[in-house]
Amino acid sequence: MPQLDGAAAWLNSRPLSSKSLRGKVVLIDFWTYSCINCLRALPYVEGWAAKYKDAGLVVIGVHTPEFAFEKERANVEKAVGELKITYPVAIDSDYKIWQAFHNEYWPAHYFIDGKGRIRYHHFGEGEYAESEHVIQELLKENGAQSVSGDVINVSANGAEAAPDSGNAHSMETYIGYHRAENYASAETIAKDSRRTYSLLPRLSLNQWGLGGSWKVGSESAVLEAASGKIAFRFHARDLHLVLGPSKSGKPIRFVVRLDGTPPGADHGSDTDAAGAGTVQGHRLYQLIRQKGPVEDRTFEIEFLDPGVQAFAFTFG
Repeated sequence: MPQLDGAAAWLNSRPLSSKSLRGKVVLIDFWTYSCINCLRALPYVEGWAAKYKDAGLVVIGVHTPEFAFEKERANVEKAVGELKITYPVAIDSDYKIWQAFHNEYWPAHYFIDGKGRIRYHHFGEGEYAESEHVIQELLKENGAQSVSGDVINVSANGAEAAPDSGNAHSMETYIGYHRAENYASAETIAKDSRRTYSLLPRLSLNQWGLGGSWKVGSESAVLEAASGKIAFRFHARDLHLVLGPSKSGKPIRFVVRLDGTPPGADHGSDTDAAGAGTVQGHRLYQLIRQKGPVEDRTFEIEFLDPGVQAFAFTFG
């Protein structure tokens, strides 16, 4: 097990080290709070932390950022509080722990035995029962008594609910030009400068575009003047968008539509039936959760105030 001394700060705990954890079974969870895959794995990690704490399991969340706003301690503290995470969280804003583990994925789970050896790892979502059985075996090896073979049953809501993987034909899509794909507005992207964009009348599956005055940077697009739009032709039960307010922190009002009409019962946890919502912090917003059959749909979001930052679409 690599050292943990690269953390910028610790939440819910004093700083922990490989030496201080010797003799404990440890689960390291690399995550970041705007990552939908991390959020959907979180109920399992939290469940394991609670179930096996008395048997000697120590769960450590290593928060390694994907976007610049996730490097800010205040944002991480707020997310940890809202997600009700009580186990230790290392703020790995400089990627030092990430690099020590040679990690490349969110989420990534490393299972470490009482002798400090990494015995198993799993990258991404899924295989939760297999991971829990690994925890059980390592605890038994470490002398824990009365560890049953039963696994936890998770029922989560909102963004943490399990995906409808069979119907997810749209993939994570970035808006910043560094990783943007399938962009389809009438105008080419003007890197790091203001340009007025216009939406195409029709998009093909997984194409997206901008409408209005935007400044597209490497990581995100910033709306320069109200109003502005983003459209996406997608196929998935859920649609999420990572958003942030203006630099002043002023909330940003928005309205979403599906195929040109309010989403009604298909609205997400961050919108109402009329499609209305507000950007009040840097995080992932669930905008659509379809209740009926999943098919190709055209999503559109209109921001009624300037300054919004748009980072990435994710689906489920």
